[in-house]
Amino acid sequence: MPPETPVETTTRLRPVPGRHPARAAAAVACLVLGLGLTGGAAAGAWLVGDSAAQSPDRYTEARGLWHSVPVDSLFPRTLDGEGAGPGRADRTWTRVAVAPDGPCTGALDPLLVKALRPVGCERVLRATYTDATSTSVTTVGMVFTDADRPGMTALRERFADESLDERTDLLPRTLAAPGTVAARFGDAQRASWRVSVLTDVPVVVYAVSGFADGRTVGDPQPAAEAMAQGQTSTPAQAGLGHDADGIADRIERGLRTTAKTGKATQEPR
Repeated sequence: MPPETPVETTTRLRPVPGRHPARAAAAVACLVLGLGLTGGAAAGAWLVGDSAAQSPDRYTEARGLWHSVPVDSLFPRTLDGEGAGPGRADRTWTRVAVAPDGPCTGALDPLLVKALRPVGCERVLRATYTDATSTSVTTVGMVFTDADRPGMTALRERFADESLDERTDLLPRTLAAPGTVAARFGDAQRASWRVSVLTDVPVVVYAVSGFADGRTVGDPQPAAEAMAQGQTSTPAQAGLGHDADGIADRIERGLRTTAKTGKATQEPR
């Protein structure tokens, strides 16, 4: 398989400097003293109910993950889709491209940008994966917003009430990658998709799948519909709904884990 393209740029911005041996003893002494002071302060805060001593707002911290977490934590090089294919078959997806972080404009369709306007757009991260046979490709993206929890909840309710995640005029755009199996993955090749408005982190996750051979699809279907039993459409028969749903699901899980612990892990579905 050809190497990934373009060059990855979503990496940790502040490298951690190495420790100097001469500073180790001083660091230990400072740590002991600091623990004592912190313990006293914490006890005092508990007695007086000092709100400033509470844990930091993880919801706000999650908004900055796009520039503080390595790309491999947000978009793992491989995704294991245990039971994620048609008939509960196992899937494996490999990352073939990752884009530099950027604004919503250009990365998303204008109508989708308009639908997301109430929550704002801080940054968009995108990557493209292919299945083990290199016959399907899927672009997955994360839209980091400026909204608080009530704002994200309101947007999620609107998407559900107005079925915005099922409208073909709000289809997410693809990330084609020259020199890879996703070289011909453009707007006309979009076959199935999923858009999820998260409320535990200020992020909208989407995924859009299609064929790697460049064939156009005239009847794209939302992933949930394409995965329904008895569907005979092209996206359903090819399992493209399962690709979009499975990849988005695993990226969401990794994002939530990263927001809580600082590193992503995968769980079987």
